[in-house]
Amino acid sequence: MDSPIFISSDSLHSILNHATLIHHFHSSLPAVSASITTPTRQSFPVSPSASLLLMPSWSSSPSLPYIGVKLVTYFPQNSALNLPGIHANYVLFNSTTGQPLASMDGTVLTLYRTACVSGLASKILARDDSKVLVMIGAGALAPHLIKAHLSAKPSLRKVIIWNRTMNKATGLAQNLQTSDAHKGVCFEANESLEEIIPLGDIVSCATNSESPLVKGEKLKPGAHLDLVGSFKHTMKECDDEAIKRGRVYVDNAAALVEAGELVGAFERGVIGEEDVCGNLVELIEGKKVGRRDCEEITVFKSVGSGVVDVLAAQLVYEAYVKNRC
Repeated sequence: MDSPIFISSDSLHSILNHATLIHHFHSSLPAVSASITTPTRQSFPVSPSASLLLMPSWSSSPSLPYIGVKLVTYFPQNSALNLPGIHANYVLFNSTTGQPLASMDGTVLTLYRTACVSGLASKILARDDSKVLVMIGAGALAPHLIKAHLSAKPSLRKVIIWNRTMNKATGLAQNLQTSDAHKGVCFEANESLEEIIPLGDIVSCATNSESPLVKGEKLKPGAHLDLVGSFKHTMKECDDEAIKRGRVYVDNAAALVEAGELVGAFERGVIGEEDVCGNLVELIEGKKVGRRDCEEITVFKSVGSGVVDVLAAQLVYEAYVKNRC
């Protein structure tokens, strides 16, 4: 039996790109999602602010013969140490024999898969003539979200970045502006949420905020709001007005019980669970209607799942093995 391989972060970056992973999700999710078992994510507090998360999944489909487990640590105070707040490792097994196949950098895998889920939702829900992307947050996920939205909506011409620490927003804008991959797109930083949210055709949020950053009254008609950061009841990136004004979609059912924006809105009677318009697979399959006109606001809330983890890991592992042969 061959020893399991280790796929480094450098290898992941060389294999993955946002356009390819968005396409992989778009084509694969409807076909295999029903065959993937994904138990509820387990989260264990290891300190008042830090958590250990376990995210397993396994497939019964011959076209996806894998078991995958992601181990994640969430230490938000790491920003004070100039370290990422999230670290992860992903382990892949053969679902027929149980043989360990690979271990890979789960942090990088998570950044790509999270951003590409948002990119896929943006492809379906955002207006095709979207010009301005507002990025709220400038952490490790922000550049991936920006690249995913740019891949999903080639019409985008300006990206405005906000962060509580403005030098991080400015640095990210400068780094992206100097990249040859984004010709024709203007990147800038701005310290006023009040000023930039009304400009956004797409507003993407990736923060740990426990108080609303996006005020619904500020969203322009036709805007698409992408909420990525919250995964606990205490966390929320938008207010009730944003949820009330928008047609709300989720990546999967876990968002209905995990996302602070939605759980809080349900508790306060702003909307009911029955008012959530659909999930990502239903949108891809056309079983649920997405954007109906150019004026309505769409809201997409993602919390992540083992389904997209194992699909992303499949793409990486199979490409790595093919390239090695």
